[in-house]
Amino acid sequence: MEILYQDKQIVVCVKPVGLTSEEGDNGLPGELRRLLGGEIYPVHRLDQNVGGVMVYARGKEAAANMSRMVQENRLIKEYLAVVASVPQPQEGVLEDFLWKDRGKNKAFVVKRPRKGVKLAKLSYRVLQSGDRSLVQVRLFTGRSHQIRVQFASRGWPLVGDHKYGSRDLEKAPALFSFRLTFPHPKSGEVLTFMRLPENEPWSTFPQIDPAEL
Repeated sequence: MEILYQDKQIVVCVKPVGLTSEEGDNGLPGELRRLLGGEIYPVHRLDQNVGGVMVYARGKEAAANMSRMVQENRLIKEYLAVVASVPQPQEGVLEDFLWKDRGKNKAFVVKRPRKGVKLAKLSYRVLQSGDRSLVQVRLFTGRSHQIRVQFASRGWPLVGDHKYGSRDLEKAPALFSFRLTFPHPKSGEVLTFMRLPENEPWSTFPQIDPAEL
């Protein structure tokens, strides 16, 4: 596991695909405790089959501060996704009402608010396109499977996302949390951490210039 930053308050790491981001068997918090010692507190989540940059708190006070940042949308989460089409328009904002069927562990876009329905909002822009498109996404809300279901509902399923309509042979959704920006829970200094994915299907695109992101 790659550690990007650590101090007494937080640890920032790159979550591998296959580990859960929360407590439990095969959980990343347990791996961090074994690696670093001390307590580890989850403050946000990634799907088990999605990798990328995550931050964890290393104490109760830091966890409370980080959780407050998440609620106030001060933890800025940005992703890279690969889709099997070219989204049109190639830049925009998506807003939908989402409802999750917990029995099926699947989210759906619905037309109107009701019990259990939550508003989901993101912005996106196409960075590169061809047979597949590389898309940059910023989340404004943190709903379960949000990017996956909002894109799929418009006919843009993520490569490898068989739960939401992809029919290719990739083994996992082509989604990666590439950048986090947030104030440090103790000092208030705004920190940014970035890691670009390198394996397939990301490697099929020309090298990304970080200055363009």
